[in-house]
Amino acid sequence: MLIEWFAYVALGACAGFLAGLLGVGGGLIIVPVLTFIFTAHHFPETYVVHLALGTSLASIVFTSVSSFRAHHAHGAVNWHVWRRITPGIITGTLAGSVLAAWLSTVFLKGFFVVFLFYVGTQMLLDIRPKAARALPGRTGMFAAGNVIGAVSSLVGIGGGTLSVPFMTWCNVKLHEAIGTSAAIGFPIAVAGAIGYVANGLLVEGLPAGSVGFVYLPALIAIAVTSILTAPLGARLAHRLPVKKLKKIFALLLYTLGLRMAWTLI
Repeated sequence: MLIEWFAYVALGACAGFLAGLLGVGGGLIIVPVLTFIFTAHHFPETYVVHLALGTSLASIVFTSVSSFRAHHAHGAVNWHVWRRITPGIITGTLAGSVLAAWLSTVFLKGFFVVFLFYVGTQMLLDIRPKAARALPGRTGMFAAGNVIGAVSSLVGIGGGTLSVPFMTWCNVKLHEAIGTSAAIGFPIAVAGAIGYVANGLLVEGLPAGSVGFVYLPALIAIAVTSILTAPLGARLAHRLPVKKLKKIFALLLYTLGLRMAWTLI
């Protein structure tokens, strides 16, 4: 049990630090590592990934608050965009969590592996969409929010890898897109956590300490340590070669993706 807690604490510290340093969501690290830990502790194989996704989103509820408050203090959150996209974010995330409850662990693992390779390639090649259009109207923003929310719910992240490219494509300045994405992460995390809790409440055989598809011991350790280490990563972001570190992080994502893919074979 002590080793298990140490693993969650180390994971939270690492995820928080990387999120602060590189501006990426900790869910990209939390989900695969939790999947490995839960599997090693013989959690029900059918729901290993569901528990990892739900716990990851629940932890982002806490980390996203400190993140978007810091961006807001620097005037980097476009609340007009946030208000217009959030209704779609909420419905898409809830729908994604309902869908995830019906999907198999094999499918969710495969989907996450593809997503890891997508994000890793994006970071390795520094791919950024060029501003090509203005933000869509209410219907377009609602549709975009649904897509971002649904995918984020299926991979257990705060949505930054999707919302930042979308906003920059729509002529939102990069620093504003990053700050607004941090704020968007909060409704994604809240709706996702609620969805995974609700859809797992009636599932039998989940490990003790679970509330639906959220495993509380991991949530507590990850949330506390990631909140403490994220500011450290943010401070070091101005001193370290972030572009080079992003390429190293991309290779880490490839490694995690290959490791998860191997478990599918």
